[in-house]
Amino acid sequence: MPDYLLFLALLPGILIIIYIFRKDKVEHEPVSLIVKLIVFGAVSCIPAIFAENYMTAIMPAGLSGVVEYAVYDAFIVAALCEEVCKYVLLRIGSWNNINFDYRFDGIVYGVSVAVGFALLENILYVMDGGIQVALMRGVLAVPLHAFCGVFMGVFYGAAKRYSVGGRGSKALSCKVMAIFVPIMIHGLYDTFAMIGSTAATVILLVFVVIMYIVAIKCVNKFSREDAMGGFYDYTMPLSDLWRNK
Repeated sequence: MPDYLLFLALLPGILIIIYIFRKDKVEHEPVSLIVKLIVFGAVSCIPAIFAENYMTAIMPAGLSGVVEYAVYDAFIVAALCEEVCKYVLLRIGSWNNINFDYRFDGIVYGVSVAVGFALLENILYVMDGGIQVALMRGVLAVPLHAFCGVFMGVFYGAAKRYSVGGRGSKALSCKVMAIFVPIMIHGLYDTFAMIGSTAATVILLVFVVIMYIVAIKCVNKFSREDAMGGFYDYTMPLSDLWRNK
């Protein structure tokens, strides 16, 4: 693989990690921890591949239409398998870490794992497709994984906060949302991409633009409120996660 292609494959993920790292206002997470989570994200590709192969093998025979096949392949084969595997490695790599003490840390960790997954996946795709694939995935697929990491991290951080406060039911609901919301985002993206029609492509591009806007606003909001998101103050209702103070 030429050096310039490797550079293009890695650049989007590196820029995203730097952006999120700089948004961590209260205390930067250790670089060693971020690197570990990026590696964990790449490792999560392995069980995801096995899970995707299994889900493909048991695909219902009646899925003959383009839309039906795309929905199953997008939500069950790709989104479900990949996001669950990323969450499991995120949980293993960070839940009990002593540095996990602020809500925004969840976003840093979630994005790190997501980018680790995206980097390995991107290298494999770029090796096969060349510079055009590198440029297209750099503005679409890699940020898509980062979007999923942001929203996984929002709820993951909230889950840890509630868990520290002994509010098990709230923590559980946030853990569920940390998986469910990324699956929905990922599934919708892949569905439009797999359909491939002109209308689906337009919808996909609009969806990506909306995700850019929402994700950036979300990161800015929680970065701005990071000092108020420590786990010593765990009484905030889940609904208040999205309201400005």
